[in-house]
Order: sequence, then C-alpha cells, then structure tokens
Amino acid sequence: MKTPQVLSGQAFVGEELELRPVDIVIERDHISAIEERASAPQIWIYPALFDAHTHLADTIAMDCDCTGDLASIVTPPDGLKHRLLAAALPDNLIAGMRASMTGMIRSGIFGCADFREGGREGVSLLRHACAGLQFQPVIFGRDGGENVADGFGVSSTRDVDGLEHKVRAARNAGKKIAFHAGERDKDDIDAAIAYKPDLLVHMTHATKKQLRLCAELKIPIAVCPRSNWVLGVTASSRYPPLKMMHEIGCTVLLGTDNVMFVPPDMFSEMAFTSTVYHLDATMIFRSAVAGSRFTGSPFFIRKGARAALFTIDPAQSALAFSRDPITSLVKRAQLVTIGNNVFNLKTQ
Repeated sequence: MKTPQVLSGQAFVGEELELRPVDIVIERDHISAIEERASAPQIWIYPALFDAHTHLADTIAMDCDCTGDLASIVTPPDGLKHRLLAAALPDNLIAGMRASMTGMIRSGIFGCADFREGGREGVSLLRHACAGLQFQPVIFGRDGGENVADGFGVSSTRDVDGLEHKVRAARNAGKKIAFHAGERDKDDIDAAIAYKPDLLVHMTHATKKQLRLCAELKIPIAVCPRSNWVLGVTASSRYPPLKMMHEIGCTVLLGTDNVMFVPPDMFSEMAFTSTVYHLDATMIFRSAVAGSRFTGSPFFIRKGARAALFTIDPAQSALAFSRDPITSLVKRAQLVTIGNNVFNLKTQ
C-alpha cells in the first residue's frame, strides 16, 4: 500500500475557494482528508484549471496569415481552418495537439473540452496524442466522431443538416451535447437552447431573455473573451455579457478556443478577462476550474475528490508581497513558475 502523501500550505478549498491553512492528505490519488494546520507553510495550493473550450488540432495552423470574416475562417466545411486541417498529415496533427497539451499541463491545466473535427479518425488522433499524459480531454466529436467521442460538438445550428436526428441519436447513446451559439450574432441561440444542451459556447451576443433561459435550464456557458476580440466579433466589455450572465445566475466557464489564434493559456485568459470585464477574481478563477465537472470528477479541492492540484511558492517571486493571493493568481501568475503538480488519471 502506498504511503499517504501530505501537501501542506494555504489552500483554496471547495467551490467557494476559501483560503485555509491546511494539510491535504492524498491516498490512492484522492484527497482523503483536509486538516486544519495553523502553521502550514506559505505555499499556495490551487485546484487545477480546466479549459472549457478548445480546438487543439488548430495547433498546426498557429498564427497563420489569414484575412476575412469569421465565417470564411472557421465555418465548416470550407473555412480556412478546415482546409488546413484536411490537408495536414495525421502525424503532424498528433504532434501539434500533444505539444499544446504538454504546455497546458505545465501551466496547471489538467483537462479541456475539445471540439474535434475529422470524424472518427479525428477523435482517434486526439486520444493518441494524449496517451501517457496526465491530462484529460473531454472530446466533442462531429461528422460521425460523436459516435466514439464523449459528446457531440455542433459548430452552429446553421451549419448542420439533419441536426435534430443527430442530436437525438447522440443523446440516445448517452453522449453530451454542445453547441457553438451567439458568436457572431444572436440568431442561432434560440435554436441551440431548444435542444437543452449540456454546454453552450460563446453566447457573445446573447440577450438577457436568452441568458435567463440558460440560467433556468442550468445550461453552462463557456465564454472565450480573447478569441472573441481576436476574431473581431467584439470590441466592447458588453460582449460577451459576462456581468449580466453572473447577475442572472448563469453557470459561466472559461475557455480559450482556437489554438490557431489564441494560445491555450488560462492564466492569460483570466488576466484578460479581469482587465476588460472587471469581474471579481474569485468568480473568474472559479470559471477557470468549473468546466472540470465534464470529467466526472471536478477539480475543486474537497474531501473525496481527485487530487488535481498545483502549487505556487510566492517567496520565489514578487507574489510574496501579495495582499490577495487569488487576485494575484488571476492577474499575475503567468509571470511565475508553477511548482508541484498532483494529478493521476488512473482514478477516472
């Protein structure tokens, strides 16, 4: 039997992210106890991050020279990114996705919700890319890939023929359903909500009425602020309407979207969101973890949960002068080195 591991420090415990001096006891890769310890060292212990919306295969098109509107760049099947993906060799796709996931792990991200193009083969390539990594992608497939993935990922209700039949088949197979909606306008949102999906992505131009319905139906929303700005679908802190989402009671998750344009770096995403949208830091950080519910075992630090944690030693940087560790993490942690990572996928 393995000897229990004890991680001591100032931990952000539970979904409330309550800062407490504790010993965290880890047995068989789960947190078996959280014990108060007044003399715990000044090491910050955080739950691992989860990127709630990615397109990891787009790594092979990183920072490519492109012009045009959103539809000409990302809409299937003829958008620029889809042409580049179709022309890419499988080994290059695998190498690109693995490189992105490796970088994510180093920055405290231990999972993501990935929309995977390429049908069954596309899903297989992503599974191959993450083999042996301490990382858990929740895969939303399409073009038949949903049959072997964790869920069905729809680009927009405008883009898919026979959508009702495909959604019904995916649900009958026990798959999660996710839609892109409201990225360039509000016109595909009502149709997406009508399917009562497990996840809506973007909702950049959602109305108050649409958001109220999401809150009532408990449909989580993954927002991708940097991507929205880079792709020119917003230039205002009113879009996506993050404050309204929170005020209405929506479950808001944070994602980074296309690696082609935006690196899958949740620290930069949190810092950008804090600067532009002026949200409470705890709220932002919670949104950067909460998508982990899709793995079946959320990463929040609590007794019985998987040990999905990372640490920062503030004494190794200017963070030693922080008056508010969670605000400093949200605004400044991309400037420091993450220390111990504790994560084991054997517990899935």
